[in-house]
Amino acid sequence: MILEVAVLNIKKGLSEEFEKAFHEAKNIISLMKGYISHEMKKCVEQDNKYILLVNWETIEDHEIGFRKSDEYQKWKTLLHHFYEPFPTVEHYK
Repeated sequence: MILEVAVLNIKKGLSEEFEKAFHEAKNIISLMKGYISHEMKKCVEQDNKYILLVNWETIEDHEIGFRKSDEYQKWKTLLHHFYEPFPTVEHYK
């Protein structure tokens, strides 16, 4: 199993809108091949900061299966305009 970790810094004043968009986007990722589970947590100290943890069966399920899919384009449209700066994504085993 692979754990994807992304720290998400959201543009100021857009946290509530981001959370609504993520509520829709989580339905996209949860249907992908190799997806196991996810958690998103909001930072206590910084109102516009979140951590996203996604468990995948393999790194390829995330990097190729998800990121090269049509569904990823929908994910990007829903979420990517909220980030500042764009998040660094790391994988752990």
